[in-house]
Amino acid sequence: MPHFPAADATRPTPPPAVRADVVLPCLDEAAALPWVLSRIPAGWRAIVVDNGSTDGSAALARSLGATVVAEPRRGFGAACHTGLQASDAEFVCFCDCDGSLDPGLLPGLVEYVAEGAADLVLGRRRPEGAGAWPAHARAGNLALARMLRRRTGLRLRDLGPMRAARRTQLLALGLTDRRSGYPLQMVVRASDAGLRVTETDVPYLPRTGKSKVTGTWRGTWQAVHDMREVLREPSVGSGAGAGAGR
Repeated sequence: MPHFPAADATRPTPPPAVRADVVLPCLDEAAALPWVLSRIPAGWRAIVVDNGSTDGSAALARSLGATVVAEPRRGFGAACHTGLQASDAEFVCFCDCDGSLDPGLLPGLVEYVAEGAADLVLGRRRPEGAGAWPAHARAGNLALARMLRRRTGLRLRDLGPMRAARRTQLLALGLTDRRSGYPLQMVVRASDAGLRVTETDVPYLPRTGKSKVTGTWRGTWQAVHDMREVLREPSVGSGAGAGAGR
């Protein structure tokens, strides 16, 4: 049985007058969904993008009050972008749907954006618990962070899947990757467009089940390959971001 932290009755609430949609790409995550959806901040909308699940994830998410959108094209980027297009809130967040990240922490990321401190905020993963972040996945992430710095000058240490930004700004980036390169392309194009990019620590818990992307060395390095292709894209703007978590 998967183990999740107990729900906190004093979980964070969004800043006044701020509403956000939370995009949750989903492929066979029925075991994690109840906890993940219970942690969505009050008044926010969970958009579960079903990417071809066969374990009843879509029906379960719907029964738990989430908006469910189907994306039959397999790919992390395909699911994320479909969720972004389905959003209608001023702010949109992304979060893995496997129980490794707590959506209850998202108001803190949105607050950076709402207050004008940054345009794109990434959750820098801080592993908690054995096996939360396997060595091969960390190595791949470190390599990408170094390549990203050479490409953009951003001093980021993680390309974590928890993030927040204004919906209109993300749509304006014209993101095209529909596989593992989507999160990196978002950061690269945000930097090229002159958006301010920063990161802040978030706890990273052992996920439920095996990762579809970084569960193996082969999967990890396939993701790295996809992201290298993104880094080869020519710059589409003259602006520069400023990565500095706090």
